[in-house]
This record gives sequence, structure tokens and C-alpha cells, in this order.
Amino acid sequence: MDFTADDSVALYDEMYRWDGAANATDRFYDQLVMAVDSVLDVGCGTGMMLHQARAHGHTGRLVGLDPDAASLRRARRRTDIEWIEGGASEASRWHGEFDLVTMASNAFQCLVTDEELRASLAALHGALRPGGRFAFETRNPAARAWESWNPSVVHTIAGNGWDLRQWHEVRSVTGDLVTFSETTATPDGTVLSVDSTTLRFLDQARLDAFLTEAGFTVERREGDWEGGPVTDSSRSLVTVARA
Repeated sequence: MDFTADDSVALYDEMYRWDGAANATDRFYDQLVMAVDSVLDVGCGTGMMLHQARAHGHTGRLVGLDPDAASLRRARRRTDIEWIEGGASEASRWHGEFDLVTMASNAFQCLVTDEELRASLAALHGALRPGGRFAFETRNPAARAWESWNPSVVHTIAGNGWDLRQWHEVRSVTGDLVTFSETTATPDGTVLSVDSTTLRFLDQARLDAFLTEAGFTVERREGDWEGGPVTDSSRSLVTVARA
């Protein structure tokens, strides 16, 4: 069985359907997006958030930016949204054009080096209009989420033509960097793909230092999607920063 990059992103859509009515995570972003005229979604993936915004009546400018060609092929099923291939630092092509920049689904954690963070945050700040907002979330390092990414936990993806198994395994933890693999296999254990990812787990102090250096002011910091405070057990650091 061939398992292509296009299969992988279609599977992602099946597993993580965007639904602002049912999911507090998605609703958080939907409310921000629908309240402004122009949005840049960085790390947009297959474009689910912007697709839903347009379907729900957003009439302004919507732009999705992502480095993955397969994800953008799927995103481009809607042609009334701008889709650009590139990483976060590619936002330097825009100057004061957006009311809101988003990085959903922990995409911010894919910025793993200081240099990449600084270049990306400078570009995002420059793309915003004065007073524009940057909304994103990262996993709270105090909750040590990677300790639950256990290879013995196998997720079954079945229905709508899918019958697959998927699991994660942490390969290394070095400082605030966590590298893990994601394996996708058939029910009989035949491995179809193994993808490796490194994520950066920044604590609040380090995160805010990077934001301040780029010219942002933290407007809101919450520990969950209902507006709760950040504690050591909070799984997320939900941030809205203003340019």
C-alpha cells in the first residue's frame, strides 16, 4: 500500500476536523478571525480554519502561509483564499497589511532556533497593522506533555475509508527541544510512514522575552481555552499579543 504525502494530509483532516461549534480550541480562533477584516494564518496546513471562516461568511482578506506543498494542495480546494508556500519568516513580504496573525495547532513550536524565532516574529510583527494582534498557543513545558507520548498508546483511525494505526515515540529531550517520531501503519503492523518532528517548549519568561524583543506586548495569556489562568498543570499557553 502506497501512502503518499497527499494521503498524510487527508488523514490529518480526518483526525483533526476543524469545528468551532464543538471545540473550544477552534472556537477561540474562529471568534478572533470573524471579528476582523484581514487575517494571515501562519502554518495554515490544509487551510481548515480559513475554509470555515469563508464558509461562515467572512468577506475580508484571508491568507494562508505554510511550507508544506501537500498541505497547500489540499488547502487550494478553495480558490477564494490566498495560499502562499513558505515558513513564518516569509511573512516579511507583507508590510502592515493584516489585523490578525494566527498560528494555531501549536505551530509556533516548530520554530526551534533562536534565529528562526527572531526572524519569524519580526516578520509577523511587520505584517500586522499597528495595534494588530498575534494569536497562538504552545504547550506548557511545566505540564511535560511529551511524557505521555508513549509508543504503547496506539491510535486507531477507522471509517470514511481509513483503517490505520498511528503512534508516537519520543526520541530525545535536549533542553527545551523534544524530538519525536510519528508512525503510521496498517492493522497488521505494516509501516507506511515514519515522520520525525522537533518541537520547542518555551516557558513563559523565555517566550515573552522573544515577543518583547520583536515589538509585541502580551495582551492575554491563558492556561486553557475557556480563559483560565496558567498553572503548572495547564497544558497550553494561549497567547494574544499586540503589535
